[in-house]
Amino acid sequence: MIVATHQPIFLPWPGFFHKALKADCMVLLDGVQFPRGRGWVNRNRLKNDQGTLWLTVPVWKKRRGLEAIREVEICDGRDWRVKHLRGMRQNYANSPYFEQYYPILETIYRKPRRFLVDLNLDLIRFMWDGLSVRKEFLLQSELGVTSTGTTLLVDLCRRLGADRYCLFPVAEKYMDAGELARSGIELEATNFRPPVYPQLWGDFVYNLSALDMLLNCGPKSRDIIS
Repeated sequence: MIVATHQPIFLPWPGFFHKALKADCMVLLDGVQFPRGRGWVNRNRLKNDQGTLWLTVPVWKKRRGLEAIREVEICDGRDWRVKHLRGMRQNYANSPYFEQYYPILETIYRKPRRFLVDLNLDLIRFMWDGLSVRKEFLLQSELGVTSTGTTLLVDLCRRLGADRYCLFPVAEKYMDAGELARSGIELEATNFRPPVYPQLWGDFVYNLSALDMLLNCGPKSRDIIS
């Protein structure tokens, strides 16, 4: 069995789903520390006529960088939901699959939530279905695994009975391959080259949220990512 992991980021990029397609199960690391600085857990990029359209979910900054991702709360004192939906509508209304997917996005955004991870998971599920990812994903918190570093990966694999761990080669330098090997877990590297596909608004922009691909390419996006 092959396991992959990833933080439950906001509107994930295509590589997130590529890795999911290469594994039997993906574990979303909602128990790891919320990244310090500017990460991807509460923001991502789409495209507009100026180049990129940044969408950011405001979060409460008290203790930011100390709490686990699942503990991070949305700051709802702003009109960010309206701005996100307006940005999608203004910049993707002419995309081939806008009418198919936008009502679902609107429903997701209208639902009140306290925690960022709940929004991210709903968006991941929407994109998971849109990309026809017929694999399972689980939460770290559901599995009751609280270790850190490479030991976290070992414990997750053991918990799921996996003997292979899927990763991008660049991630190998951040883990102890020896610890994985001693635990009987083989590294399964997968290379992902960001694909070129039809986009609106001029020159192609790489590594946007996979939502850009989904709105432009619809069900064909799965084949493009895989």
